[in-house]
Amino acid sequence: MRNGVSPDWDPRSETVQRDPLSAYDRMREVSPVAYSAFLGWSLFRHADVLRVLHDPATFSNEVSRHVSVPNGMDPPRHTPFRQLIEPYFSASRLTAFEPVCRGIADELLASVRGAGIVEWMDQVAMHFAVRVQCALLNWPPSMHEALRTWMGANHAAVFAEDREQLAHLAREFVEAIHSVIHNRSAAADDITGELIREQVRGRPLHERELVSILRNWTAGEVGTISASVGILIRYLAAFPKIQQRLRSEPQRLPYAIDEILRIEGPLVSNRRVNTQPVELHGRQIEAGQRITIIWPAANRDGRVFDQPTRFRWDRDQSQSLLYGSGIHVCPGAPLARLELRVLMEQLLASTDWVEPGTDAARPATYPAGGYVRVPLCVKWR
Repeated sequence: MRNGVSPDWDPRSETVQRDPLSAYDRMREVSPVAYSAFLGWSLFRHADVLRVLHDPATFSNEVSRHVSVPNGMDPPRHTPFRQLIEPYFSASRLTAFEPVCRGIADELLASVRGAGIVEWMDQVAMHFAVRVQCALLNWPPSMHEALRTWMGANHAAVFAEDREQLAHLAREFVEAIHSVIHNRSAAADDITGELIREQVRGRPLHERELVSILRNWTAGEVGTISASVGILIRYLAAFPKIQQRLRSEPQRLPYAIDEILRIEGPLVSNRRVNTQPVELHGRQIEAGQRITIIWPAANRDGRVFDQPTRFRWDRDQSQSLLYGSGIHVCPGAPLARLELRVLMEQLLASTDWVEPGTDAARPATYPAGGYVRVPLCVKWR
């Protein structure tokens, strides 16, 4: 018991970790507002999540003692930082970046070409996410392995609640970004150089603000992109009719990617803290409590989505929370959609078929979404 409240569930239990999506579905129906010492108050229903997302005055994003730009800020401080960041994901920038992204996808697929069985998470997904992000920021190849190693260690420390290790990893990551910044001229003609030159409210960015932005664009994006890649490839292998239709109609990929990721969310949760007492489903939550949004549960809520766990070609995606909602909707969503579309286009173009391997895909443990292993049989062209 913590804060005088008995736990309703254990997010780290073997049952939950064995099949996270089913566990979240069950909680949504039987205990939509559930307490655990690990996550605080977890919300599972779409309507409750929307309430939180659209009421930042009550459900604050300022959940950490560390600077987090802009997702760890509330209005009005949040607004100018958000306005600073959004242009970096403009259509013109992404159009210019697409050939680079496609080249990375081709190189990685060529590296596993000919293999009868490919383990997509270790051999493709994480490498793709890291390399694309480093290419976007014009970071050196030496950062690739450092980012991959750091991501794995950080996930393990979060799951174990190892605060000492988390603090060490945070310092390690900040030092790595400091090294990149200090070795980069402010006149550099790339995104990192542009960020160094940026101003907010008439002043240059503080170094801690710059570090926070770069941390969010690397640590935050790499995990969700790699999880998304594994989810998408496993899903097409598991549902051959959908795979076949996308091979004959690749123009449907953008819709299909969003629908698959709605069903099997790559991002598990985000935090808030309530600034005043609130009541949710009869549960009284005192001010200052941790509120955890469980995204996959909200996106599989049958109150909003008919046949929520079934892929449908005609679904209205306007209520999907894949990229959030409200003032903190993901600014990098256009980049994520570009990366995933490009990789899937190149995968379908370079193979005749993918199907499940003899070993089953293995779910990732919290806080990671998706799978830690996705072994698939591949027939190459």
